[in-house]
Amino acid sequence: MALQIGSSADGDDAVIATINTTPLVDVMLVLLIIFLITIPVVTTSIPVVLPKERVDVRETQPENIIISVDKDSNVYWYDSRVSSVDALVEKLKKVATMKPQPEVQVRGDMAARYEGVGKVLLACQRAGIAKVAFITEPPALN
Repeated sequence: MALQIGSSADGDDAVIATINTTPLVDVMLVLLIIFLITIPVVTTSIPVVLPKERVDVRETQPENIIISVDKDSNVYWYDSRVSSVDALVEKLKKVATMKPQPEVQVRGDMAARYEGVGKVLLACQRAGIAKVAFITEPPALN
């Protein structure tokens, strides 16, 4: 804070108090530069290969189980609605004992909340299903 004492035009002594913002601006610019340098280093410090979108043509085997989740998070075993997660676990436990174990294919509506798909994944885990696949549509070609 700077204090300036000087005489005014009419000759009265007056105290003019102003805040010197130059050090504040200097400190903020230094902090900005530090953050700009360190943030990219922190966010990319672990090398991870991210999955690429690809379109694989998969044949649906007759033994595969298809579980659908609609936009209201209702779960369907093929075309019949499953009332609860426990009922889904019981159905999946019967499937998990088969040799070879069939693949569970999850068809989740794009507008569905993750909660519905999460329930299906939890049920698969509790039942001991080894293979879970997500069915998607290929992106539109432009």
